[in-house]
Amino acid sequence: MTRIQLITPENASPEVAEIYEKTLRGKPGNAQKALAQRPEMLKYFLSFYGSVGRSLDRKLYELIYLRVSFINQCHYCTQHHVASSKRAGLGPEDWAALRSGDYSRFSEKERAALKYVEKLTRTPPTINDADFEALKKEFTDPEIVDIHLLTGLANLTNRFTDPLRLEVEFPEEKI
Repeated sequence: MTRIQLITPENASPEVAEIYEKTLRGKPGNAQKALAQRPEMLKYFLSFYGSVGRSLDRKLYELIYLRVSFINQCHYCTQHHVASSKRAGLGPEDWAALRSGDYSRFSEKERAALKYVEKLTRTPPTINDADFEALKKEFTDPEIVDIHLLTGLANLTNRFTDPLRLEVEFPEEKI
């Protein structure tokens, strides 16, 4: 049972109803319905969420979001990004590898990002020059900014959705 009231389209203020209709095409998820408790946050969060990670290819974006969500054991975000990762060409073997932290099936560039985001998620104060140089060999400065922001965004949503007990809105994937 969700720990806070979700704002449904039927109960939404005019401002939230407009966001639901225009930005979310009439299909808000439970995370958006929870954020709607703070309409201004919903508006700005959706804009921020939509802009983070755009310098990265879609596959890498999903690899990062999923790895962080697996580390944090976030069921809601994992299910959402398993679903969206299919469009980026990922499948069950990739998800199993990400869950276990085995990056051997991924490219050198993807491995560099995954190793970095794992450390950034688990022990950010321990990031050192060698860690950063490994990342710098594979990525431009704008991409590095996106890797950091995407990692932070995944950690944020992981700490928002499951602790509020938000339910997944579609049939779940067995992982």
